[in-house]
Amino acid sequence: MKIKVCLIQDSPVFFDKEKTIYQVENLTKQYAKKGCELIVFPESFIPGYPRGFSFGATIGSRTTEGRNLYLEYHKNSVDVESKDLKRLEQLSKSENVYLVIGITEKENTNGSLFCSMLYISPTDGLLGVHRKIKPTGSERVIWSEADGDSLVSFQTKIGKLGGLICWENYMPLARMAMYKMGIEIYIAPTADAREEWTSTMQHIALEGRCFVLGCNQFFTKSMYPKKYQSLVQNEPENMCRGGSVIVSPSGKILTGPLFDKSGVLIAELDLDEINLNKLDFDVIGHYSRNDIFQFNVVNQPEIKKEQNFK
Repeated sequence: MKIKVCLIQDSPVFFDKEKTIYQVENLTKQYAKKGCELIVFPESFIPGYPRGFSFGATIGSRTTEGRNLYLEYHKNSVDVESKDLKRLEQLSKSENVYLVIGITEKENTNGSLFCSMLYISPTDGLLGVHRKIKPTGSERVIWSEADGDSLVSFQTKIGKLGGLICWENYMPLARMAMYKMGIEIYIAPTADAREEWTSTMQHIALEGRCFVLGCNQFFTKSMYPKKYQSLVQNEPENMCRGGSVIVSPSGKILTGPLFDKSGVLIAELDLDEINLNKLDFDVIGHYSRNDIFQFNVVNQPEIKKEQNFK
């Protein structure tokens, strides 16, 4: 089976949920018309990854200004029980395309935020949500962490989908939790724009014998609205270079990495390449050595099948 995938390397309308969702709608419609069956957006694309912000937090103290900024971020985050999700589900359905979108997510029941990615099917709507299980560094000021029930995967008409966000991909056991589900298209939205990230994506493709879709934003300091400019005055102009990339199960780069500009990456994936490459190495098959190693993930759900999957 061959499928056409698209990675969006662009910038959001920062801290403006409504305008960013409108941007997602326009970009999705544009690339669905080109025959793309799966479209991926970067980490926290809605309402934006707050690179360079401190939220007024230092060890032992927080500021009123930082709390007010967090409140603004919270108001512009996505509630999956709201009309925000309905718009994205309708978009997926009307354009007949699968969407994987990085968001900052809020819940009605508490004030915490999560760095999440939504999996949306054109037939089933929201398949599920992966929440980052360990925010990195200062991200822990603004994002809570999830547990094993967030390590989701999905059997769909275009293959088995799953993945991790940004530096979760450096957690070997988190990667193994994905491999155990037989992931075929491994999705890795990120905010890591280092050239070394490309090597990480190639390693995961080789280790998991899966296609890897690494998707990042391109973002410059001047893209921040004026009211935020003072918060990042000491940052370089080119704050996030991008580096989106698509890698085959043999570790070969199919397209990318794309640096220093907005754009898209489009590739056709032949899922037969997955088993073709498992002759050499199969992390959950003939290389697993279950007689030596035992692996258990607490609360990880079974792979979820689309209702119309046959």
